[in-house]
Amino acid sequence: MTMLRLTPPRDYRLARDVCSYGYFLLAPNRWSIHEYTLTRALLLAGKPAGVVISQPGAKPMSGGGAALLCRFDRALTKQEIADARSQITRMLRLDEDAAHIRGFHRVDPRWKRLGRGRLFRSPTLFEDVLKTVTSCNVTWPGTVHMNRRLVEVLGKKSPGGLQTFPDPKAIAAASPLLLRERCRVGYRDRRIVELGAIFASGDPAIAKIEDSATSDDELHEILLGLPGVGPYAAANIMQLLGRYSRLPLDTESVRHGRTILGFRGGSKQIMLRVKRHFEPFGDQAFRSYWFEMWHHYESIHGPAHTWDRDATGTAFTAAKLNAAIKNLAKKTKAKQASQAPKRAKTARANRASTGSSA
Repeated sequence: MTMLRLTPPRDYRLARDVCSYGYFLLAPNRWSIHEYTLTRALLLAGKPAGVVISQPGAKPMSGGGAALLCRFDRALTKQEIADARSQITRMLRLDEDAAHIRGFHRVDPRWKRLGRGRLFRSPTLFEDVLKTVTSCNVTWPGTVHMNRRLVEVLGKKSPGGLQTFPDPKAIAAASPLLLRERCRVGYRDRRIVELGAIFASGDPAIAKIEDSATSDDELHEILLGLPGVGPYAAANIMQLLGRYSRLPLDTESVRHGRTILGFRGGSKQIMLRVKRHFEPFGDQAFRSYWFEMWHHYESIHGPAHTWDRDATGTAFTAAKLNAAIKNLAKKTKAKQASQAPKRAKTARANRASTGSSA
């Protein structure tokens, strides 16, 4: 068994920074709400290895910077250790140091106190792309199911029994029929196979996508050329690459515009207003948008590090969110009503005090 110790940025908190984006709820990721650990399998030099990542001594929402311990379920070679370090760094965004996060807070100070800034992602670009494609035109429980089935049907099993997310070769070799019938990916079947073939072939476009020198506009155009990737998916993949200038607008954006920002009108009108609302945040627009939305989700379901993948993780449906929003509004209204007499009494006392002193 190999134990890998990683030194994160001094402001890094595993519970906060893992539980910061919905992909932490998708297989093969498993967040423990009791142990505050992240468990999953990685493909290292083509071979599966299970890992449990912890931050001993760290509290979920305070402190930070304590070392990360990565316990693997088998011994790793030197090459595999290097691969593991690279994948975990990408997944946890350990390359975004404290100064980088302070830069975001200067643009949007609302998230400074909580230290919000890092967004969880996958250990590889390929997994991020497939997770994004399986989140388009479907409810969140559908996305959860598709990812679980992709892992169960096409993933490789580690010595400890954990299964990996399928690699490009496994996806490219799969038949569209298998993906449709056993993984329930629907119309995405052929596009997912095509994506696997593109990544497995070492297409030069992939290197261009991951090259930080590629401009945002050029990157967006390249992504739109991938099978199954439209404007929403392209913008989302961009934020997963650390490019935060574009918003992946969808029905949740409309709900946020109506519920939190108070916008009125049709869906297209609200999407446009949401886009304009966050434009002043510039190249940090997505972060500001996302953490505002994430904060709202937490007001309904509690802190994200308390969300169980198989319980809260499947609760994000339109009907359940709308019901929760209405319930929260009723509670807020009732609380305000109960406090009204006390506020009126205080106001009368203040007026009387002012009058007597005069």
